Amino acid sequence: MAASRRAPNDIFGDLLAVRRMVRYGRARPMNLVLLFAEDFQGDGERVRLEGRRARHVREVHRAGVGARLRVGLLDDRVGTGEITALTDTALEMRVTLAISPPAPLPVTLLLALPRPKTLRKVLQAVTAMGVKRIVLMKTWRVEKSFWASPLLAEAALREQLMLGLEQAGDTVLPSVTVRRRFKPFVEDEVSALAAGTLALLAHPGATAMCPRDVGRPVTLAVGPEGGFIPYEIDALRAQGFEAVSLGERRLRVEHAVPALLGRLF
Repeated sequence: MAASRRAPNDIFGDLLAVRRMVRYGRARPMNLVLLFAEDFQGDGERVRLEGRRARHVREVHRAGVGARLRVGLLDDRVGTGEITALTDTALEMRVTLAISPPAPLPVTLLLALPRPKTLRKVLQAVTAMGVKRIVLMKTWRVEKSFWASPLLAEAALREQLMLGLEQAGDTVLPSVTVRRRFKPFVEDEVSALAAGTLALLAHPGATAMCPRDVGRPVTLAVGPEGGFIPYEIDALRAQGFEAVSLGERRLRVEHAVPALLGRLF
């Protein structure tokens, strides 16, 4: 049977509901429920979830026994899970994993460490877009206090990455490395990271525009909101990087990085 056309008032009502969810903090449904090896029980097809994921399925998806959800095993395949039992504290599903996760973007992101609030947004966004290798690096304009953020703890970084995976329906966790000294990182490591790729540094003062649809692997260096200082630009250029920009408008880091990735791929 063909689906009936929805009335404009119904659609407008949905939009208002979305606005209320954002304003009052109600979570959006996961596009994928991430599973871990320790979730599996017995025959390898049954999983048991407790805590945040079970609560999310119950309270946000409002799913019950018999409902089918999109699931994926971390660093493995994607499939479906049918809820077979549900309580106030846990749920059980029978899962089938038969689909490969989305293809990754062929890019390495070298990101000057932003303020913690911005870092959360960027990590979730680039993970959702398919970036699989991220380096958080020191530059002159990175404030020293940023390096003391608890967000740089491994568990905290992993949490943001998993939120990005859930959003995108992906399962492959990106690698994140931290480099607290700019000069030795650029001189000793960047050449190998960028080998065989199009090496670009995003800088608001650059005259060349960021290319579109490059069709090849990229190493992308993104500075802080104030941009790289001249010494840093020269050091990256010495490693084969070309300075590019998005035009006259200066964007916040959390907006610039997705915009750059969208142009490149």
